[in-house]
Amino acid sequence: MLVSDFNYNLPEEVIAQHPPKIRGTTRLLALNRKSGEITDSHYADLDSFLEPGDLIILNDTKVMRSRVFTERASDGHPRELVVLERHDGEIDHVMYRGKLHEGEKLIIKNVATDEKTSDVIEIQSILGNGIATAKGSRPLEEIAQDYGNVPLPPYMRRDAEPEDVERYQTVWAKDFGSAAAPTASLNMTKELLAKLDKKGVQIKYLTLHVGLGTFLPIRSDNVEEHEMHSEWFQIPEETLAAIKQTKEAGHRVIAVGTTVTRTLEFWGKTGKTEGEDNIFIYPGFEFKVIDALVTNFHAPKSTVLMLTAAFADWKNLKPAYDHAVESGYKLLSYGDSMFIY
Repeated sequence: MLVSDFNYNLPEEVIAQHPPKIRGTTRLLALNRKSGEITDSHYADLDSFLEPGDLIILNDTKVMRSRVFTERASDGHPRELVVLERHDGEIDHVMYRGKLHEGEKLIIKNVATDEKTSDVIEIQSILGNGIATAKGSRPLEEIAQDYGNVPLPPYMRRDAEPEDVERYQTVWAKDFGSAAAPTASLNMTKELLAKLDKKGVQIKYLTLHVGLGTFLPIRSDNVEEHEMHSEWFQIPEETLAAIKQTKEAGHRVIAVGTTVTRTLEFWGKTGKTEGEDNIFIYPGFEFKVIDALVTNFHAPKSTVLMLTAAFADWKNLKPAYDHAVESGYKLLSYGDSMFIY
């Protein structure tokens, strides 16, 4: 199976560069994964596709302002860092641009004022592929929150703006630790959650800190040779109990986002409810937990597109993507969404 098999035409103009003016006013493409039938709808009407007794599961991770600007203490040359996701313990990994060396000290700049601060990050070890371990004058998570910026995906080709602090975050986010947002949930509103609750749809949560795997491209030609980076997850007992109850009652478990999908299917495969999740889902994978999926439109040749293709079947998903592009949908992180059932 080749990475190039999972490709589609993505014109620059259909990539959403900003969030919608009002959260939740995006479109929703509903795809029947058995028949391939496509229905054009709106995210705010997601409840119309769900039934009483269905269970919807959300990721409650919170995105850090993990893009940090620094200067090398030795010569003042700028170096940009992305503080990576939290695992089981203190954050200590960063991505970097430019050359860095072990023992090098970086002076933190305040992104809001462009002034130097008293905080310093020291590079502990170089791991390769632009990744290093680092130690701050205080925890890196604190430094990032105080002086960093929102880590927008590179395809937006712009610096984060004040609106991104709120909009590149879900309305229920509570557990700091992600270097990127669980984007399928960015269009979910408190009003929609209330509609789902009123309809009798259960709502539960889990945590997966979105990280390195979101940033790294697939470097092999063969899909099977790609290795996913590990991300930390935890599934509460009440969520597990709700899944069991839902399945026994013959209702559906609906994952909102690929992060939730990977977490649930990793648990389904291993039985683990907390730890490091490195599952790579691509066509041929047997889903054991989820029955439906809310997800964004993903970049060509990406691992998240392959996961979606595994669930929907590429022969159904590719026409749906082509339809979305031709019908004026906005794609990728701040764009429209899909409901696959």
